[in-house]
Amino acid sequence: MKLPKDLQAKCILRLKQGMEQMGQAMTESEQDRLASYLRLLLKWNSAYNLTAVRDPQEMVVRHLLDSLSILPYISGQALLDAGTGPGLPGIPLAIMQPGRRFTLLDSNGKKIRFVRQAALELELENVIAVQQRIEDQNPTATLDLVMARAFTALPQLYCMCNPLLRPGGRLLAMKGTARSIADEMSDLEGVTTEVHRLNVPFLEEERHLVIIQEAGISR
Repeated sequence: MKLPKDLQAKCILRLKQGMEQMGQAMTESEQDRLASYLRLLLKWNSAYNLTAVRDPQEMVVRHLLDSLSILPYISGQALLDAGTGPGLPGIPLAIMQPGRRFTLLDSNGKKIRFVRQAALELELENVIAVQQRIEDQNPTATLDLVMARAFTALPQLYCMCNPLLRPGGRLLAMKGTARSIADEMSDLEGVTTEVHRLNVPFLEEERHLVIIQEAGISR
């Protein structure tokens, strides 16, 4: 799908304004890659229904800026995006963080095919796409960080991801309202968590990030 020039310009402007509001610098090359990812997502979405969001400017907010809102919390070299879907938040983060290695994991075949094609066309050498359930991952305890965007409840997510993390590794769970997080955290015992309110420009809905620092320490 080829965006009309005026709509493409509006999307790029919204992306630039959003990154500025989040205090994140973006090179022209990174901007071009993010815009190219958006075009690919729109093209594939028309045939494969990868995401319920259809409007390009809304995609900029709900997919690109939402994913990039956790940039300040990204660390380590070996990272896993659990339940990545069409590459979110993994691909936008990999574009902005080329020095880190991202494994993007999902059990849905058509979504992983899209992720592989996007990584190929965007020349993202730091991205590996894997079609597999998180439960079937070999618990090697070598990952520095596991992230998940609206994937599953915190207790289940912790149980699935903890064996994959090295001692001192971190689990980052992208969530919605503070109230929903409180309900999930009440069932999460024996770990210390941090909750951060995320600033996603142009989005009125609440976004939060839950960080489990102890993930990967006790086994």
